[in-house]
Amino acid sequence: MGDKVLRKLFLGFIQIHILHHAKKEPFYGSWMISELEEHGYDMSPGTLYPILHSMTTSGLLIQTEENVEGKIRKYYGITPYGETILVEARNKAYELFKEMD
Repeated sequence: MGDKVLRKLFLGFIQIHILHHAKKEPFYGSWMISELEEHGYDMSPGTLYPILHSMTTSGLLIQTEENVEGKIRKYYGITPYGETILVEARNKAYELFKEMD
């Protein structure tokens, strides 16, 4: 039960983290899995790609394809709407964490 609650809670943090990196530069899925692992998240492709798809469908990310060494690689970048949401999420998170001190 506790794992499900934490997983749901962390999903919001993961999405903010994804938007943060998408704003810096477009990224591809396996890179993001490695990045999240550096922060202690154990993320499989079967978990990450549905999140990226959902964020793309919601208008937060844009997906482009690039041929890399003969393989099609999908890159994800932030949209203007995603940038707006990232600013709002940062502000809300900052406000919340200040209150928890």
